[in-house]
Amino acid sequence: MRLSVASLRRVVKRDLPIEFVPQALTSYGGLELLRRYVQQIDLAGRLRRALGRLGTDYGSARLSLLVLALLYVGGRRLEHLRYVAGDPLVARFCGLARVPTARTLGNWLRQFTRGTVAALAQLNQTLVTEAITRLDLPRLTIDVDGTVVRTGATVGWAFRGFNPHHRKDPSYYPLLAHLAQTGHILRLKNRPGNVHDSTQAVGFLREVIQDLRTQLGRRVGLEFRMDAAFFQREVFRLLTARGRGYAIKVGYWHWLPLKRLAAECREWVPVAPDVTACETMLDVRPWQLRLRVMLYRRHVQHRSPRNFQLDLFTPDDGHFEYHAVATNLPLGLPALFAFIAGRGAQEKTLAELKGEFALAVVPTKHYAANSAWQQLSILAHNVARSFQLATVAEPKPRSRKRTYAYLIRSMRTLRFLLVARAGRVARIGGRTVLRLAENPATEQLYGRIAQRLAA
Repeated sequence: MRLSVASLRRVVKRDLPIEFVPQALTSYGGLELLRRYVQQIDLAGRLRRALGRLGTDYGSARLSLLVLALLYVGGRRLEHLRYVAGDPLVARFCGLARVPTARTLGNWLRQFTRGTVAALAQLNQTLVTEAITRLDLPRLTIDVDGTVVRTGATVGWAFRGFNPHHRKDPSYYPLLAHLAQTGHILRLKNRPGNVHDSTQAVGFLREVIQDLRTQLGRRVGLEFRMDAAFFQREVFRLLTARGRGYAIKVGYWHWLPLKRLAAECREWVPVAPDVTACETMLDVRPWQLRLRVMLYRRHVQHRSPRNFQLDLFTPDDGHFEYHAVATNLPLGLPALFAFIAGRGAQEKTLAELKGEFALAVVPTKHYAANSAWQQLSILAHNVARSFQLATVAEPKPRSRKRTYAYLIRSMRTLRFLLVARAGRVARIGGRTVLRLAENPATEQLYGRIAQRLAA
């Protein structure tokens, strides 16, 4: 049936008056479904046991959940609390009758110490391990890297470091372990901005391996991907001693004979469009190590300043960019190239952490408080990922890059589809009910999630 043009349009003659009145209205109806999942995993009880030493009338577990709720609805700073203070579902999510001020929450964050931050980090990894245990994955691919968090000039333990875009800005340089199959962050360790990428990396890797082995046993294989900053003797010794797979980029440093090895390669195997590779063995004499190395080169249309070894070849060979990867994985050249290329997927997760979960925000001038904020940001991200894996995530086809094994929506999409739904909290028949506007797509999504949470 064809509708008339008049029935498709309407006339707006004047502005609507805006009034603010005390009503049980919410802008975030989907928080109720997230609250049900948080209740299922007993997150409040676990936070209470981990942070019981922090003193506050509101309760540390409830304030932690308040930070999670703030991030889920789109808030990024402590000052944004006053804009959600009157929302009944925000208060219900964290179990508070009165939402505290930004000053109160900041004072609570400044109570964190090294011990309580470590307890929060351990809780994070435990929750991730429980979530992936239910998936029964045969192997876990872990990407380890650092990321820059810019700070103000007077923030504690923030120093100028290697930040090519903002060289004079003080920063933090947290180290993260990213689980490629699900996008979880297994562990985060905050560091001052003036340290090398690999600083404290050996202890960090040891903690990740030990915790996963304790909770998952030996039945799940672990493999690590890292860039050239982690090409360190102690890293190789640790991963070899623990029997873990690795693929670590190798820099073309003057003390390594990579230039000579590349010149000696006579057979370059195609592994991708405009990319060829050659396998060789690298003797690192100062470390007394012999490593299997894949050299690969990408054909470019111009003479690239990126690598200094281009003078190995005649101009008739064209111009190439060279890279090298050290590995102990039993993969052929095409599969190994795809595997190391899969590291790029973590950049999407890091961008979402900084943009949607406020990892790039520095709420105080206190180092431990800012470290606790980072842990709460990671916790919010991990809980959102686990929530999707338990409800709406669907498996994806396997890929040689070993990236996401499930179709997981970004927090921005999840907020639009699920969280940011206006509703009214009403009392009907002696029961409190959340009533939302009629929308078939939203009703179907909410029904499917509620059914899986109740299963």
